[in-house]
Amino acid sequence: MLNAIGDDKLELRDDVTTVDPGPHEVRIRVRASGVCHSDLSAMDGTLPALAPGVVGHEGAGEILQVGSAVEHLAPGDHVTVSFVPPCGACPSCLRGEPNLCAVHAIAAFTSPRFRLGENPLFGYAGLGTFAEEVVVPAAGAVKVDPDVPFETAALVACGVLTGVGAVLNTAQVRPGSTVVIIGCGGVGISVIQGARIAGATTIVAVDPVEAKHETAKKFGATHATIPEGLEELKQSVTAGEGFDYAFDIVGLPGTIRSAWDHARRGGSVVIVGAGKADAMVEFSAQELFLHDKKILGSFYGSAHVHRDTGRMLGFWRAGLLDLDGMISRRIGFADINDGLDLLRRGSTEVIRQVVTLD
Repeated sequence: MLNAIGDDKLELRDDVTTVDPGPHEVRIRVRASGVCHSDLSAMDGTLPALAPGVVGHEGAGEILQVGSAVEHLAPGDHVTVSFVPPCGACPSCLRGEPNLCAVHAIAAFTSPRFRLGENPLFGYAGLGTFAEEVVVPAAGAVKVDPDVPFETAALVACGVLTGVGAVLNTAQVRPGSTVVIIGCGGVGISVIQGARIAGATTIVAVDPVEAKHETAKKFGATHATIPEGLEELKQSVTAGEGFDYAFDIVGLPGTIRSAWDHARRGGSVVIVGAGKADAMVEFSAQELFLHDKKILGSFYGSAHVHRDTGRMLGFWRAGLLDLDGMISRRIGFADINDGLDLLRRGSTEVIRQVVTLD
């Protein structure tokens, strides 16, 4: 439980309960939950969140109870959860952009998901998967085959859909392309794998922590460098032209600007990292005109969650997407604060940590 925005520790409690599921909601027993950098961003106020509440948004589990109007799910079904449940009827959904559906997202800031006695508690992004059970809209529970391990399914719920989706959906990377990825955490590794799946022939991973470079290459990067070496590498591998696609996973003004500077004229700059609301990036009017580059925001990998969850697991089954290798550490509730500290420090020990619940 997060007691207040700005706290750097979560409190472990055994007296929190869920709300009862409404007609269009389901109760899920959480079996695995990834520890994502967005959880830190919720805690420190970078991303909007309400407190007191329960953090965690990358999860998978088993349906325990369905609301009276839910027909496509049943107790015992295995599901991942989505922090953007598509309503299917709003303008965003109807134009084929369900990742931008705001119907349930608005409800996440008005509808408590938990209770502490008589006091309401909110679930981060309408979820709160650092809990034994959650109640969510049925549209945000995506059924998966029962042979998919819960921890594998949990990774797909956020980080993999965000990273691979940014490549395949947002940027639509073409075979034979040159790609640079700035930031090699869990989402960055997913972008690297997405670029490999898309058929990119040059995949450059950029991270100031050199210990992450070999890991990036293991997952498909053809080159790796620290930020200070990127310009020289660009000259070498693109003959100075710049990359066809530049992905920023960090969300800082400096890294976004670097992605722009290292994309070629006519190339695409894809912003995947969640930056602060007051962090400003500067471009001159002339360079925006002259260079004809595309700046693409990528929220949740521009994903159609009910379509793309199955696609990601299809890639995994075919051996094209290494999900199991991304899991660096399995922890329990008692270790969550330690896991968050590792993530906060940018530890080289982890790509993704997963909270597992038996």
